This record gives sequence, structure tokens and C-alpha cells, in this order.
Amino acid sequence: MPSSSNKIALFIDGANLHATAKTLGFDIDYKRLLKEFQSRGTLLRAFYYTVLIEDQEFSSIRPLIDWLDYNGYTVITKSAKEFDDGEGRRKIKRNMHIELAVNAMELAEHVDQIVLFSGDGDFRSLVETVQRRGVHVTVVSSMSCQPPMIADELRRQADVFTDLLELKSKIGRDPSERPAPREPRQHAPKFLQRATVTAPRGDDDDFDE
Repeated sequence: MPSSSNKIALFIDGANLHATAKTLGFDIDYKRLLKEFQSRGTLLRAFYYTVLIEDQEFSSIRPLIDWLDYNGYTVITKSAKEFDDGEGRRKIKRNMHIELAVNAMELAEHVDQIVLFSGDGDFRSLVETVQRRGVHVTVVSSMSCQPPMIADELRRQADVFTDLLELKSKIGRDPSERPAPREPRQHAPKFLQRATVTAPRGDDDDFDE
């Protein structure tokens, strides 16, 4: 039985998790994901980070963002612009590392465990820092594909590494299922209560589309 005193926070690198699940051949059911980690202790907060491309009349990710925001997640978005790198390649600024790191540091003193859904090696130093504060860190990504989606340095730094494929039966979506209807936002402690946050645009690292 999970201990109710085990306070957990989820930090989901949206683009990274989506790419990992797609590589493994399944879709994430975010309602099931929330229930899975609620069963492991007291889930204080589930953050979902993603970048939206400016000037798009419709973003395919918007329905997901809206659903998450009404169903227990704190969605943090940042606008990104497409640009030409001078050599004819289209690139997008879409790094959410700073926003995720700041929130993780803010919550470190309030939680016992952080679950990071990302395989990006740039998060290794963040994991090490919160570990020094006594926080247990689980990293969820995958080594079940070639090349692996998890950076070796991040996997080694984590207290526990969980392959996303191992969670497929618990958090995978049945392709025949329709999205669940909206539900009331769950109550959270006052120091955690926030509306959907739009992060200020920064000059983060550039990534090829």
C-alpha cells in the first residue's frame, strides 16, 4: 500500500513525452496517468510544459492543453516563433527547461518525490540539485528503442529510472476511446493553487523542427 505521507509532484516535458510515446507506438491517457500516480501517494501537483507556435490559427495540441487544464494538471505554455537560421533551415525556439527547473526548485521543500517525464540530459543538474535537498527523483523515459530516448547521464543520476514501455498497460490510451469529458479541477493546497500559466518568452536553446 502506498503511503499517504509520500508527497509527489509530476513534471512532464510535453514534447519529449509525446515523442517517446510515439516512438514506442502508443498514446498517453493523461487521466489514467494522473490516477496511477495518485495511487502512489499524495499527488500535490502535476505540471505539463509545452511550447505553442505563434501565428498558427489552430494548434493541434490546443484541445489537449484545454483538457489537461480542466482535469487536474497545471499547464505551462510559452510562445515560440519559427525562424530561418540563415542557412535555409526552419528552426523553432521551444525550450521549457528554465520554467520546469524553477517550478521544481520551488516545490522541492514541499515534496518527497519528483517524477520527471523527460529523457533530456540537460535536466541532470536539476535532478542532482533537488536530490541534495532530500527529494527522491524518478525519471520516466525509454531505453526500449534505438537510439534510446533517455540520455545516459540523466538515467544514471536518477534515483529510479522507469521505462515508459513498462507503464503502457497503466497509462496507455485505447485507440478506440474518445477523450474523457471535462471534470472539475481537483483541490490543491493554497501555496500550489495556480491558474494556467503562460511563461514569458525567453531566448532559450534552438532546436530543429
